[in-house]
Amino acid sequence: MLAIRNDPTDPPGYIQTWLEQAGLQVQVIEADLGQIVPARVPLGVSGILAMGGTMGAWDDEDAPWLADERSLLADATSQDLPTLGVCLGHQLLAVAVGGSIERAPQSEIGLSRLELTDLGMHDDLARHLVIDNGVPASQWHQDHVTELPSNARLLLTNAACRVQGFRIGCHVYGLQCHPELDAELFESWALDDDPALVRSSTNIDLEMDRIRSIEPLMLENWRMFVHRWADLVRAYDLKA
Repeated sequence: MLAIRNDPTDPPGYIQTWLEQAGLQVQVIEADLGQIVPARVPLGVSGILAMGGTMGAWDDEDAPWLADERSLLADATSQDLPTLGVCLGHQLLAVAVGGSIERAPQSEIGLSRLELTDLGMHDDLARHLVIDNGVPASQWHQDHVTELPSNARLLLTNAACRVQGFRIGCHVYGLQCHPELDAELFESWALDDDPALVRSSTNIDLEMDRIRSIEPLMLENWRMFVHRWADLVRAYDLKA
């Protein structure tokens, strides 16, 4: 499968580790270093992972590969190829197939709690998430999806950001949160001059403590989610 790295600060990290634990071979395309992002799904690829980044989903001038990445995600979705978009990748996936994004009134940074929608409670991946006063998730974003594609189903939500997770077809998922974001990575991001952080009123020390306090459960939760998504990739590969 292919993983698209849009920003050196957000490599696939834990997600790649979990996918490889599940038996998948992950080829990372370092788009931020100029490696070519295919505009169509290459032969032999059974899964696509699109990671986060500081740019916006339409910032083609700053990140010229984004047009090809949107095209790749649209092509994958048209085939119902197992696809997972994370944060920016989630937003790219949404706009690639007819959704809309905007700058959120307030950046969402730190630990958040997600709610399962009625559809989420019956989704093969989302329904297994362990709820601890909501589904715990690490966040770092200033844009959000304001309109889902017409064929998308909302799975996860909260008061700060309505579209926290969605599914298209049977195999295509978007997550606004960062499953791979632990306290150590969160702290490293806090040292950068990120526009999302500048716009926010986040107490970084407090949020790091909150993430640390629930980190084992949170990472295990998302590890199992990623493993179940990996099952979709393996099944698609066998079918192909």
